[in-house]
Amino acid sequence: MDENGVVDQELFPKELTDQKLVDMLSYMLFTRALDAKMLSLQRQGRAATYAPSIGEEATQIGSALAMNQGDLFVPNFRQHGVYLARGMPLDVLFLYWKGYEEGGAIPKEVGGFPYIVPVASQLPHGAGIALAQKYLKTGKAVVAYVGDGGTSEGNFYETMNFAGVMAIPLVIIIENNQWAISVPRSSQSAAQTLAQKGIAAGIKVLQVDGNDVIAVYKAVHEAINDAVNNVPSVLECVTYRMSMHTTADDPTKYRDPAEVEIWKKRDPIDRLRKLLVAKGVWDDKKEADAAEEFKKRIDDGVEKAEKFVPNPESMFTNVYSYMPQVLQEELDEAKASGFYMKQEGEG
Repeated sequence: MDENGVVDQELFPKELTDQKLVDMLSYMLFTRALDAKMLSLQRQGRAATYAPSIGEEATQIGSALAMNQGDLFVPNFRQHGVYLARGMPLDVLFLYWKGYEEGGAIPKEVGGFPYIVPVASQLPHGAGIALAQKYLKTGKAVVAYVGDGGTSEGNFYETMNFAGVMAIPLVIIIENNQWAISVPRSSQSAAQTLAQKGIAAGIKVLQVDGNDVIAVYKAVHEAINDAVNNVPSVLECVTYRMSMHTTADDPTKYRDPAEVEIWKKRDPIDRLRKLLVAKGVWDDKKEADAAEEFKKRIDDGVEKAEKFVPNPESMFTNVYSYMPQVLQEELDEAKASGFYMKQEGEG
């Protein structure tokens, strides 16, 4: 799909009905609405440092909707749209960005793992989880996300090498938004593409327009089909970070505003909107109704999160699938020292 919303019918995935395309746009708009609210909350001191995903919605929603039920994903710190599309309760998401341990307790049905901030450290986790799927013969794939800056880390290369040697059901998605904080893509690597780094590891590679949600969906869908047959791959989604790296960053100090304007014309939401309007399945009223619904859901999530009473015990109970003896001993010691106190009403 080009910037005017025109699709190549020969390449268009036949399973993408008009309703599925509407769902894609809805999730992308939902993700951007969430970003706006989170930025506001952070500026008010009601949330921690936040990494906006403005401009990267197609990469996130296209990949999330391409996953099958039971597939797992390993994020970095910017995959808000993936969480939304996979059914993450909004109040849990807000708890994370408010700094509560419980925000990292991802409901099993979401099929995801907690946000991971250290750059590229999530990739070995993804490789291990994928190896477990192969060992257990679950028939499920693991999708692990990394930014362009993360492809310069040793964890990235080690994970690709492991994936190639062990033939695990892993799909690595490089969300290439052109900037690793203040370092441009041109200073990250002399490679013509970031995807081609996987060639040396003996795994499949592909570069795709990350602002084309249909192209992302198709590429990830095909990669997952390969993955469940234990053929790993690396997909580079070329997109753009239209906002700051995080709320602790000021991109105007290192980025030419003219560059941002160029990428605004490639806005992933605008191009899908044009397609759906041309099809007669989207209009201003539907968008206004969607915006009202998103606002209510987001506000309800914020309200629930702000009424939340934290439980210090969560730092012990949310670490492992079961409580090992050494951790139980630490919990008992914490209780005995008075550090841990039962919540009011617990007796």
